[in-house]
Formats: sequence, structure tokens, C-alpha cells
Amino acid sequence: MPTRIILAEDETIIRMDLKEELSRQGYLVVGDVGDGQSAVNLAREVRPDLVIMDIDMPEMDGLSASEILTREKIAPVLLLTAYNNPELIERAKNAGVLHYLVKPWNQSALRPAIEVALARFAEFRELEDRVTTLEEQLATRKVVERAKGVLMQKQGLSEQEAFRKIQRASMNARKSMREVAEAILLADELQA
Repeated sequence: MPTRIILAEDETIIRMDLKEELSRQGYLVVGDVGDGQSAVNLAREVRPDLVIMDIDMPEMDGLSASEILTREKIAPVLLLTAYNNPELIERAKNAGVLHYLVKPWNQSALRPAIEVALARFAEFRELEDRVTTLEEQLATRKVVERAKGVLMQKQGLSEQEAFRKIQRASMNARKSMREVAEAILLADELQA
């Protein structure tokens, strides 16, 4: 499946040339727009693999649009712009832009920029997934620890016995240990 790209460039000729070159290189341009707000709206709708965006556009500039796309985790952004001043580069970094190319673009620079941006985005997503998994595991552990404490106190069990009791209940009820632990804590609250 080819990489799906949205182009956001207010200069029609540049947009058409870029679209043609991307297609020639095997990318699928799923939409092209002339302003930042349209880029955000279209990206929300079609969920592209990448958005290539100019900075200076009507309605909403490319940096503001990039911030939205990054915050909403819609798609990575590659900026393609005539501006290379330090202030804009800093804003691009803060907006979550994954690559920054200065116009005039050339054919040989496009593929590496696109592929690096896509690779970094995949790495970020993987890290984010790992963080989420670790946070869930930590939350589960905290709940299980609290439930073990309740069982140890109320039933006079050792820590190991309390853990095994939660584990057995989890297997017997075909529920996660977290669900069993939460039920123990809820029952304890209701008895209090």
C-alpha cells in the first residue's frame, strides 16, 4: 500500500508540481489544499500517513496547523517552506514537526525527508504505546497491592497468600487481576 500524503500549499503551481513528483516517486496524494485549516479538516477526515505543508498560508498558517495535527495525533508533518529563520525553526520544533525542508525543493531530497519523517513518527507511536502499557501495568500493580493489603488485614493472610487468592479468583472468574483487585477494594469500601 503506498504512503498516503496530503499536500497543503497555497501556490497552485508548486502544489501541482509537488503532487506530480510525489506520484512519480510512488506516493499516493490523497488530497491537496491551499490553506492550513483545510489541511487540518482533510487530515481529520482521511487520516493520511503524512502531511506536507507550507508555513505561509491563508486561513491558518502551517505551524498552527502542525500543532493541531500533532496534538490530535492525526499525522506527522513535513514542512516545505521558503523560510529558514531560527524563530520559525524553533516554532516548528515546538509544533511537533518531524522534518523541515527549505524551498526550492528538489526531487532527490523528497524521498529521504518523507521516509525519515515516517520512521520517526512510527518510533514515537511505538514509544507512546509502550508508555501506555507501562502506565496500565503500574496502575494494575498498585490496585493489586492495595487489594492484597485489604486481604492481609481482613483475613490475616500473608502477602503471598493474598496474592495467590487474587490470582486464583482471577483465573476462576476469567477476569483480570486488576478487575478482581478492584472488586475486593469496592467490597471493602462498601463494608466500611
